[in-house]
Amino acid sequence: MIILVPLLLFAAALYGFRETQSKQTVTQTETDSDGEVYDIAISQSDEGHARIHLMTKDLFLSAFIILIFTALAIGLWLYRSIATPLVKLKKATQNIKEGNLDFVLDVEGNDEFSQLCQDFEEMRRRLKESTEEKNLIEKENKELISNISHDLKTPITAVKGYVEGIMDGVADTPEKMDRYVRTIYNKTNEMDHLINELTFYSKIDTNRIPYTFSKLNVEDYFSDCAEEVGLELETKGIELVYANYVENDVVVIADGEQIRRVIHNIIGNAIKYMDKKRGIIQIRVKDVGDFIQVEIEDNGKGIGAKDLPYIFDRFYRTDISRNSSKGGSGIGLSIVKKILEDHGGKVWATSREGIGTIMYFALRKYQEVPMK
Repeated sequence: MIILVPLLLFAAALYGFRETQSKQTVTQTETDSDGEVYDIAISQSDEGHARIHLMTKDLFLSAFIILIFTALAIGLWLYRSIATPLVKLKKATQNIKEGNLDFVLDVEGNDEFSQLCQDFEEMRRRLKESTEEKNLIEKENKELISNISHDLKTPITAVKGYVEGIMDGVADTPEKMDRYVRTIYNKTNEMDHLINELTFYSKIDTNRIPYTFSKLNVEDYFSDCAEEVGLELETKGIELVYANYVENDVVVIADGEQIRRVIHNIIGNAIKYMDKKRGIIQIRVKDVGDFIQVEIEDNGKGIGAKDLPYIFDRFYRTDISRNSSKGGSGIGLSIVKKILEDHGGKVWATSREGIGTIMYFALRKYQEVPMK
């Protein structure tokens, strides 16, 4: 319209000018042979009319050509800015409908259709991430069920065997009966531990861990933990060495029950993969500035360098543990990591294969703010 309107106005002006010229005449005076004078009116409208008519035709032809090129340009612009994104958007929609999220919707520009395609691409990316996360969770849950089933099957089989032995009269002496009963008791404790671990894992997965934080004196608390762990290790023929390097007035804010779970999970892992005749586990409590650091060292199999960065991941098992008859659900150390992170602390490890592993975890010390 910006091009057409001025052209039409110009054409109308030319038409009006032509009509005016058609009404104008030119008078010439001529003298004949007898000496008489004549006034002759000569119309100049024919020549002007023809010239203006030609100009008008040229003008309309130019306008027509300009309109054609303008229409082509606008059509091309519409195709590039609207039709092309819509075609890509339709293809992307079809891919999502078929369950294919491995594509990229690449559209350049800042117009509304380009922004729509960019929003669609962001939706596709988030949908893909959500799908991958869902598939990973399903895979982890299947692996957990498989691990727990395997780990429960072993003690259940043992319990069944010993119970059948008692029923068949194999335990025909008080010593045998006592050994059978103790074995059954230990195996049921293993099953109870696995079930508790699974229950706690479900709470981790839904962020419903029941914490009860309180002030804990470091020296008293870890001394009690070491005494408790020492009794368990003594029954397994493993020596415990405990050392506390923290002042007796140092306090942390923590959930005592959950930190005890951390220690038992780490110790349990060390017992599971202890391969030395004389097993030794050391617990050291140190003061490292704003934190207290607990080190639990064993002289077991150790962990390979390629596995060490992943041991705190959920369901991760080293090659050694996969081939081991000891089993393990693969969630014990991930529980340790989650508990310590929720306490504002951290956990890490160093290890050498064939020599042993050191597990470290740190808790922030409690410092009272002086009253002003």
